[in-house]
Amino acid sequence: MPKYSIVVPFHNEEENVTAMYDRLKAVMEQVGDSFELVLVDDGSSDRSYKLLEEIAAVDSRVLVVKLRRNFGQTSALAAGFDHAQGDFILAMDGDLQHDPDEIPNFLEKLEEGYDVVSGWRKERIDNFVMRRIPSRCANWLMAKLSGVDIHDFGTTFKAYRREVIQNIPLYGEMHRFIPALAAWYGASICEIPIKNVNRERGKSHYGIGRTFRVFFDLLTIRFLLKYMSRPLHFFGVFGAIGIFFGSAVAVFLAALKLFTHQHVMDQHGPLFVIAGVLILGGIQMLAIGLLGELQVRHYFTGSQRSPYTIDRLVRLRAPGEPSMLQED
Repeated sequence: MPKYSIVVPFHNEEENVTAMYDRLKAVMEQVGDSFELVLVDDGSSDRSYKLLEEIAAVDSRVLVVKLRRNFGQTSALAAGFDHAQGDFILAMDGDLQHDPDEIPNFLEKLEEGYDVVSGWRKERIDNFVMRRIPSRCANWLMAKLSGVDIHDFGTTFKAYRREVIQNIPLYGEMHRFIPALAAWYGASICEIPIKNVNRERGKSHYGIGRTFRVFFDLLTIRFLLKYMSRPLHFFGVFGAIGIFFGSAVAVFLAALKLFTHQHVMDQHGPLFVIAGVLILGGIQMLAIGLLGELQVRHYFTGSQRSPYTIDRLVRLRAPGEPSMLQED
């Protein structure tokens, strides 16, 4: 079993694959402990997978995970984490904007006892208006809503203890919230500055649209962190408020009808409708909360589905074993 696993997702990075492997191998060999490279092809349409397969054919420390299609960065990382065998797992991008020479700094912090070590692009060099300003706003909001005091949630360059990362379910675009989710599980987290290197080859897959989607994810993570295991406490409050005020209005209208013999529908029709909507809406919110509680129970007792589908795993074969394993 290797001590360290380096997980790197690739999507149409044929110009960076070989250089990334060479630099990772050189750094990890200098570290001195056993390691493996888990290289994930996230449905590339160029020669990325072909190059990864050639690397795996000559280095038994390399495991290539090929996904059937482009599932996105979070799912690619989840596939890498699920197949990593190291005690410590480090994740980084495959476009060489993360400097492999900084890996020992992450590993040193893990050895000190931290569960999660997050990179911080302290001196960013990308576009100020399109990237830096939206990123600062998003990171500030994430820190406030999650209660995790780090400066850079967005970077993939992070290191984890195996037992921590394997307890965190990843789907959608939740990879940027791993520190917040890990903190919910009681993990200790620290942050170290990293270089922000310009992409030299290939085309960036990120745009301003991705930044806007982060704000919607913030609502999700806030709900998950506070009510993930008790959704009825969230929906039940609104349901109870709706039922209470709706019932109060209904009692008031009933009293008017009984004691003053007013024609309630003629004189207070809108108020009557409001009372009915509040009561029905409150009942629906309570029902949603109860359904959420059932889902939570199912989550903690049932099996979890993976947010990706493996096409194949490739590792240098041992004598008498096939070099390629197929998984449907």
